[in-house]
Amino acid sequence: MTGYEEYLSGEPVVITVALTGGVHGKEANPNLPETPAEVAAAAADAEAAGASVAHLHARQPNGERSFSAERFQELTEAVRETTDLVIQHSTGGTGAPLEARRQPLRTDPAPEMASLDMGPLNRYRHLTSENPRAMVDALYDEMDDRGIKPELEAFNDGHVNEIHGLLERRDLAPPYHTTLVFGGGTLTPARPRNLLNAVRNLPDGATFNTLGFGPHQLPFATLGTILGGHVRVGLEDNVYSERGELAESNAQLVERVAGVARTLGREPATPDEARDLLAL
Repeated sequence: MTGYEEYLSGEPVVITVALTGGVHGKEANPNLPETPAEVAAAAADAEAAGASVAHLHARQPNGERSFSAERFQELTEAVRETTDLVIQHSTGGTGAPLEARRQPLRTDPAPEMASLDMGPLNRYRHLTSENPRAMVDALYDEMDDRGIKPELEAFNDGHVNEIHGLLERRDLAPPYHTTLVFGGGTLTPARPRNLLNAVRNLPDGATFNTLGFGPHQLPFATLGTILGGHVRVGLEDNVYSERGELAESNAQLVERVAGVARTLGREPATPDEARDLLAL
């Protein structure tokens, strides 16, 4: 498992940038990109700032989230024209049926990676993202068939258990790339000891992203870097640069954690270094 020895050895940090998300839009931050052209430009700036993986959500022309393979195709082609970033499509979705959530996996070529939510979580007042094991397995099987590496998203400690369960049910190839998510609601509370416990409870052969929502983004990215892991930042997860001050761009958030990593003796990974580290 990636750990403190990687921090001491100066292993590069893979910075994933979550550029837009599928929930809030320009009403939350007018600098959040929505159209393929806006996302591609933001991706190029984030790559220059130190990102190596782009976590992508497609949107409809009106800014609402889209699961369609056609919209993901258009978005991915735009990002590939401007960057060499590893492409990671989101398959998460509140209330979306399995067939809709399969669509982001069906671009040509397929994305190099795709997110895979490991269990249920509450969303808003009346919605739950269910993610039953049958859906997790079906999405994983399609990823496996198409040569897409899953990024296993654990929103709480129970989801870490589900990672172990998936390894028992399916023959995943290491390294198992995980994202440990911290914040409010159904998420693991954002306390340093909880990150330490989550990392300790990951299976052998796992690598991990650290994802802190909102004000927890920078502190948890720093902790994850110290622990030898990788980080995820971006306007999907946090629209502010400081308390009460909207972020200027995704690149600003990437540049900040890239500076932290360098201060701690770890360079941001290039896209090709990320491909090697994650065995893509």
